[in-house]
Amino acid sequence: MNDLLLTAAIAFFVTIDPVGLGPVFAGLTGGMEGRQRRRMAIKGTLIGAAILLTFAFVGEALLHGLGISTAAFRIAGGILLLLLAIDLVFARESGLRTTTEDENVEARHRPDISVFPLAIPLIAGPGAMTSIVLFMGRAGGDWALQAAVLGVLLAVLAGTLLVLLFAGEVSRVLGRTGINVINRVLGILLTALACQFVIDGVVESGILNGA
Repeated sequence: MNDLLLTAAIAFFVTIDPVGLGPVFAGLTGGMEGRQRRRMAIKGTLIGAAILLTFAFVGEALLHGLGISTAAFRIAGGILLLLLAIDLVFARESGLRTTTEDENVEARHRPDISVFPLAIPLIAGPGAMTSIVLFMGRAGGDWALQAAVLGVLLAVLAGTLLVLLFAGEVSRVLGRTGINVINRVLGILLTALACQFVIDGVVESGILNGA
């Protein structure tokens, strides 16, 4: 149980990336009043949490409805997380964990960024959605374990909200170099986790047994 919760914490922390999200939020809300920034931080985090919790509860049923096996989703999710991990290790920005340049331009002209791009895709992005479905699946129908996984997710989201509320201070303390160093270390851990998801999916599929 402890191993699952630890890997879940790492995956959620890396895919949501509260440390890297702080400077992005500070940049997008630079000309706004403090009250407005706080309101958008809270609203965006709540919407992102609602989306991720929805995926946690209906994600597996949605896969079955589409005829997608758990094994296939583990392999696909592992590949997606591996791509995200590579971005982290090499400090690259892509649409997997950040907004594209076109999305940034659109966001700068929006009076309220809490839904887009804060809630989607910065908080509830493809990596985070994939992770919550995978970890809820790994809990294997154990309600206590699933509740613990959700508790880890909510703890990471609470930390994300805290970073957003103090985004300017976090950016000044860590700096871009400090943020990249943290992301690189976490990216290495996520690489190993992503490979494990792929391995688990291949084993579960029965390919190795000639099934």
